Amino acid sequence: MPRPYSLRRRQAGTDQTRARIIAAARELLVSPDGVASFTVDAVARQADVARMTVYYQFESKRGLLEALFDDLAARGGMEGMPAVFAQADPLASLDELIALFGHFWGSDRLLLRRVRALAALEPELERAVRTRDEWRHNACRAVLTRLAERHGRPAAAALDDAANLLAAITSFETFDTLAGAARGPEAVVPTVQRLARAAFGFAGA
Repeated sequence: MPRPYSLRRRQAGTDQTRARIIAAARELLVSPDGVASFTVDAVARQADVARMTVYYQFESKRGLLEALFDDLAARGGMEGMPAVFAQADPLASLDELIALFGHFWGSDRLLLRRVRALAALEPELERAVRTRDEWRHNACRAVLTRLAERHGRPAAAALDDAANLLAAITSFETFDTLAGAARGPEAVVPTVQRLARAAFGFAGA
């Protein structure tokens, strides 16, 4: 029977290998020809591991990219989502949601841009990106439902359209366009918050 310290050392080695592979995936994607050159073989070479080690750790290319997404989320502050719904005032929840995603999108713009570009070319990755966009859409709907319950707007009949609009307002594409070459979340988030409040009838609130 393996000794506990041996199991701990083995797990630590596995975790280090996993982290190295994720780091290699990120390095490849942000390289000048990242989207075109991104393959499991290339990631394995970059991480200095066998190709089968990547598959052992992540099972598939999508699994690797899912892990990269999770790493991005952890680094980009997405653990703050519970704070969005902890706000007593749903308008504060709306502002908090926009700030959360604004700071996430600004945490690694080049990598996020490359990942979303790659998703347009690969159906498997597109499904992974779409799943995360659906999570954001659900969060938008939940915040708007709270607004409707407290303030009567958006109207219940318009909730689907309102959720679609807020999902568009909080998207990476909107943030990336508003940020341009030089602006960061500190500049973009207040603009998006004002836009969202105006869109749902809370301008000046």
